[in-house]
Amino acid sequence: MRDFGPAEMARRNYIFGTIRKIYEKYGFSQIETPAMEKLETLTGKYGDEGDKLIFKVLNSGDYLKAVKGSGTGPLELDSRNMLRLISEKALRYDLTVPFARYVVQYHHQITFPFKRYQIQPVWRADNPQHGRYREFYQCDADVVGSPSLINEIEFVQIFNEVLNGLRLHDFTIKINNRKILSGMAEVMGIADRLISFTVALDKLDKTGKEKVLAELSEQGFDSSQLGRVEQVLDLKGSNDEKLKFLRGFLQDSPTGQKGLDEMENVLQTSYEVGVQNGEVEFDMSLARGLDYYTGCIFEVKINNSGMGSIAGGGRYDDLTGIFGMPGISGVGISFGADRIYDILFKRELFPSFTNEQYRFLFLNFGEKESMHSLGIVQRLRNKGIRAAVYPDAVKIKKQMSYADAMKAEFVCTIGSDEIANGTVGVKNMQTGEQVSMPQEDFLKTYLV
Repeated sequence: MRDFGPAEMARRNYIFGTIRKIYEKYGFSQIETPAMEKLETLTGKYGDEGDKLIFKVLNSGDYLKAVKGSGTGPLELDSRNMLRLISEKALRYDLTVPFARYVVQYHHQITFPFKRYQIQPVWRADNPQHGRYREFYQCDADVVGSPSLINEIEFVQIFNEVLNGLRLHDFTIKINNRKILSGMAEVMGIADRLISFTVALDKLDKTGKEKVLAELSEQGFDSSQLGRVEQVLDLKGSNDEKLKFLRGFLQDSPTGQKGLDEMENVLQTSYEVGVQNGEVEFDMSLARGLDYYTGCIFEVKINNSGMGSIAGGGRYDDLTGIFGMPGISGVGISFGADRIYDILFKRELFPSFTNEQYRFLFLNFGEKESMHSLGIVQRLRNKGIRAAVYPDAVKIKKQMSYADAMKAEFVCTIGSDEIANGTVGVKNMQTGEQVSMPQEDFLKTYLV
């Protein structure tokens, strides 16, 4: 969890502004949800490993009162049972589950298909490291109420436009489909352990093939099953070659074949609409370890950045059903603004920001003079011009140092003589040029 000064905020707003502009161009409307949700709203949506990373919030007041009155001795209470008694709320883990809750809660006010975007912080009780934070911003966009693959294709286009707009031209958009993974588990005879399979598979980039196979072996996968998993992990070639292999591999799985049909559609149309600079790759090991994904899944990486994924997402047809409203299809993506920031900063790709806090700073020569200057300053502000009077009548050297530090474009002086003459002194801080002019001419010049 970090602080951000003016320079960092200028860069972060550049990222947010780029993403926001493209989301709105594609017809997405902005919403916000609270930082806290009911703990029961969040738990059970991210898998066991995700649930462990949810920041729980203690109940107000004497939160141990419920424990004392539970009739259960301290030796009989484990951490999970005690948590149920002392915590009813939690900080949101992501923006998708709160959004699903929002859709169910306000479905009578929503016109479907509903396209929303959300740029807000989320929290995870993770071990901080490079590119991984406990508080970070997600920039989400989702469509609910439409099963059409046009939505997936538009998200590929959005990935492409955002990254090119940020001058991150060397990227890879990885795509897979949870139906394909379900089909794999089905033909391998491990359909009842699909979650264990996908959680292990999702660690391939981080831990390597051998550790993934070792983890599956520890979970009881036999040598025959491990051999088929390895066969898939070792497959190389073009997207078309991978699709051709899987058509045979999944020939006895209707679910897997449906996933391949969807994958072929998204890949082919993505080529036709054109992805500039970046690459779209069918990655059969991509699993995204969130339990709610049901169809197409995405992950985006900046090549040679030393950073993990900077964006991802997928289809989650059953998510609103968890909140009592089944049958609403959804698909969404999210950009990780903090990782994007780190890459842009390291590669020196941010545009130049002037950090100019004031265009005009009026020096303070005393109460009478500063009150006179405030009237002119207000007329400048009414036109949206950044202007201020230095608040204290201290030494001019100190006021000028402040003006320099604040990157003021002009320093203005109105002393007793200027009040008597109706003039204002203006110094250009870039060129050093100084002029004196009538106050009305000054306003006519700079209020245009």
